[in-house]
Amino acid sequence: MSTFRALFVEEEPDGKVSTSVKETDLKTLPDGDVTIRVHYSSVNYKDALATLKDGKIVSRYPFIPGIDASGIVTESTSTRFKKGDAVIVTSYEFGVSHFGGFSELIRVPEEWVVPLPKSLSLRDAMCYGTAGFTASLSVQALLDNGAKPEDGPIAVSGASGGVGSITTGILAQMGFSVIASSGKAGSEILLEKLGAREVVSRPDFNPEKKRALDTERFAHAVDSVGGDVLSYFLSTTKYGGTVTACGMALSGKLETTVFPFILRGISLVGIDSVYCPYEKRVHIWEQIATNFKLAKIDTLIHEISLDELPKALLQMTNEGMLGRYIVKFI
Repeated sequence: MSTFRALFVEEEPDGKVSTSVKETDLKTLPDGDVTIRVHYSSVNYKDALATLKDGKIVSRYPFIPGIDASGIVTESTSTRFKKGDAVIVTSYEFGVSHFGGFSELIRVPEEWVVPLPKSLSLRDAMCYGTAGFTASLSVQALLDNGAKPEDGPIAVSGASGGVGSITTGILAQMGFSVIASSGKAGSEILLEKLGAREVVSRPDFNPEKKRALDTERFAHAVDSVGGDVLSYFLSTTKYGGTVTACGMALSGKLETTVFPFILRGISLVGIDSVYCPYEKRVHIWEQIATNFKLAKIDTLIHEISLDELPKALLQMTNEGMLGRYIVKFI
């Protein structure tokens, strides 16, 4: 295809930022080893921030956002991939400083491309996207540290978000008892459908009075919001437990002491999906296709078209949402 459609974020003469779907051509695409016909993309909060002037994601205009994509290779100078291969692209600079996945065609370096696992469809891959990949990294970290369902309850913060909801679903499906936190209306029904044993309000994981070492409450915890919630998890996780941290929606600051680490042997594991090593990245996608594959993933999914995407992004910045948007191109 000589021309194709994409979602552009552009800076207007008055300094404001606008978002619209436009037709463009291959000369628009940045350099790369692999050109891909996108079949699906997914919508993340980071993508919504990319449409805001003060979102601190986009530094130059015009720009095509979208940090996730799945599709079929149409051209390749890479020895890893050939025309016709089904692939996934997430992370690195994709959709941040390099034109992203809200486009019918993309061109990227070969190092950013992962082969689609055989038991996963292109649509399935975007039902997870970066959020599901991050959730799976978190679950894998717990398992690597020896977490077992019989250990006791696992706390999941930000559970109505992409990472938290998929984490809740994976852990519950594996037999873990999940206590999930959310402040969004309607989240309790959604999280219970995903298998949460208990759904609590945000203040439950962020009490006014905090202690350096509090009563043991959770066997392990998965945090995606940071700040005082992460501090609370560290102080209330049982002896030998693991706490993973992958976000800072609440705060990037962490106030804690050495007590949870030297008196209870707690492990704090950082989760990074952006520069995760390639071999590990491939392994996690294989886990998503097999051991972590959610039977109830469609409970979370709202499928939209490229033309409906601007409205969905505006909703995310203004109101937030339950579940995940995926964009269907083909």
